[in-house]
Amino acid sequence: MKWLILVHVVGATVWVGGHLILSIGFVPRALQVKDVDIIVSFERSFERIGIPALLAQISTGLWMAGIYIPPRQWFTLASAHHQLLWIKLGLVLATLLLALHARFFIIPRLSVQNLPSMVFHIWLVTLLAMGLLLTGLSFRYAYF
Repeated sequence: MKWLILVHVVGATVWVGGHLILSIGFVPRALQVKDVDIIVSFERSFERIGIPALLAQISTGLWMAGIYIPPRQWFTLASAHHQLLWIKLGLVLATLLLALHARFFIIPRLSVQNLPSMVFHIWLVTLLAMGLLLTGLSFRYAYF
C-alpha cells in the first residue's frame, strides 16, 4: 500500500506542480507578449512526464479506491469516502475531457486569436488538479 501512495503522490506532484508552473510562470508571459510558442513549448516538454503522471494517478487511485471501498460498493453514497470517490472520479473525467478537447481542437490550431481559449483550458485543468489534490487529501484523512 505504501508504494501505491508513493507513486500516486509523485504523480500528483508532477501533474499539479506542472500545471501550477504553467499557469503562474508561463501563461502570463505568453499573454503579455502574445506568443503561443511559449505555451506550445512547455506543453511539448511537460506532456512527456505529465501524461504518464496522470495515468499513474488514475491507475493507483483506482487501485487504492478498491482497497478503501470494495468496487461492488462504489455505486452508493453510503459514506463520506463513497462521496469523495465520486467527486474524484468526476474531477478526473472533467480533466480528461478538457485535455482531449485542448489536444485535438485547440492546440493543433493554436494562434494568438484563440490563445484566450487555451489559457481558459489551462486554468480550468489547474483548478481541477487542485481539486483532485484536496479531494485526495480528504479521502486519505476522511475530511469532507
